[in-house]
Amino acid sequence: MALVVQKYGGSSVSDVEAIRRVARRVVATRKAGNTVVVVVSAMGDTTDDLLDMADAISAKPPAREMDILLSAGERISMALLAMAIGELGVPARAYTGAQAGVLTDSKYGRASIVGVLPERIARAIQMGAVAVVAGFQGINEVEDVTTLGRGGSDTTAVALAAALNADVCEIYTDVDGLFTADPRIVPTARRIEALSSEETLEMAANGAKILHLRAVEYARRFGVPLHVRSSFSDKTGTWIYDGRREGAFIPPLLPGADYDAPSAPTPALASGVPADASAPPASVPAASVPGRPTRAPAVDAVTGRVVAPDGALPPDGASVGAAHTKAVNARAQARPHPSAQEDHVEAPVISGIAHDRSQDKITLVGVPDIPGAAARIFEIVARADTNIDMIVQDVSAEGTGLTNISFTCPDGDSAAARAALEAAQDELGFKSLHFNPNIGKLSLVGAGMRSHPGVSAKLFGALSDAGINIDMISTSEIRISVVVDDAVLDEAVRAVHSAFGLDAEAAEAVVYGGTGR
Repeated sequence: MALVVQKYGGSSVSDVEAIRRVARRVVATRKAGNTVVVVVSAMGDTTDDLLDMADAISAKPPAREMDILLSAGERISMALLAMAIGELGVPARAYTGAQAGVLTDSKYGRASIVGVLPERIARAIQMGAVAVVAGFQGINEVEDVTTLGRGGSDTTAVALAAALNADVCEIYTDVDGLFTADPRIVPTARRIEALSSEETLEMAANGAKILHLRAVEYARRFGVPLHVRSSFSDKTGTWIYDGRREGAFIPPLLPGADYDAPSAPTPALASGVPADASAPPASVPAASVPGRPTRAPAVDAVTGRVVAPDGALPPDGASVGAAHTKAVNARAQARPHPSAQEDHVEAPVISGIAHDRSQDKITLVGVPDIPGAAARIFEIVARADTNIDMIVQDVSAEGTGLTNISFTCPDGDSAAARAALEAAQDELGFKSLHFNPNIGKLSLVGAGMRSHPGVSAKLFGALSDAGINIDMISTSEIRISVVVDDAVLDEAVRAVHSAFGLDAEAAEAVVYGGTGR
């Protein structure tokens, strides 16, 4: 059977009832014959609450102590989930990031993983237990607790999946996969069935919050197949594959296959032994196989409201096991992607639209237009440990020898960058510094735009028709990003989504949980 790593986000474990629901899903996956490792985030808004408390106590709390504080949220989740799984008759062991062997550097607050030694996790699953790991955290060379930054639980899950040679890493969230736009802004956004890791990287880097950027990079580097799906329903989500390779990863077949093409060849397990897909597992009654009529619409155990349309199976143990089996088998039957060129020809022109409100814009006015000026500016910004996203330099005004340079950076970095540049104003020779925190970035992503002219014209035309002005433009081979006023960002996303024909005929996206904090 498969080794499955499952990651559950904060909205999926928001309270005790939500944790019990996740436990039922984990147990169903286990009873279907799989080995399971689980990574959990902090419950609901726990991390935000801890940040608020720290801010109330200290204007500038020490980074080391902040990591110790913030790692507590995931420890609470892992312990409670392990207890809930145990109550369902399946042994489970909880582990901190350090106990799980997640080794990091010493950049407190945004540490990077430098190695994973999951010896205790391997022993636990060999003994038949479910290993439950606290995400978002690790340990550095001096044995201090470190955190990986917001969204770091995704990276923990992918890193463990790579170290354990897992068959699939499932990222559970509060929507049914990746969509052509954020369904909170565009209710008619369509679910994306499969996406290349290249496109997913662009989406994650430009504001799509379903997957953490470093998690996608890690998965791409180590060939970890990702399945992004909802913990509140049994729908198949979005598969992330690596389109650059000579053939896509094919997870092993599981019992309970339900094929549309029965004549397709049967893939083999990693060991080379053909998988037996002749019958559903005993723990999954035939009546609960996805696609059959169901008793009632799914109901959110947290709020009591209906959270899925009629016809969707509620996430009970039997249907979860069947849905997981069908999802992996569906991916196993997917046609391999022989080359990047073929993928790009067959792919839709635009895969999706990402947006980002977490950036600030800094403009240096009256910069001497001489060789080395930009290099010196960005050396100073780099020394302030500030990441740069978009950069625009104006044409030098005739007769002045001066130009303007604008760049965007994460809002958490902008204060340090401003302070460093203002301190070096005399050396750099610029006249003034303008700061604008009220910007939003819209990014159009799609591998198909490599071979389709007119994408830029359609994008700018849609924004023009909506009366939206563009401040900055940046492009890559498969992405076009524009900066607009934050107040009109939502309107811009909807206008561009419609212009490229991405709207579904009916609403496909259901947001099951989360507060958006």
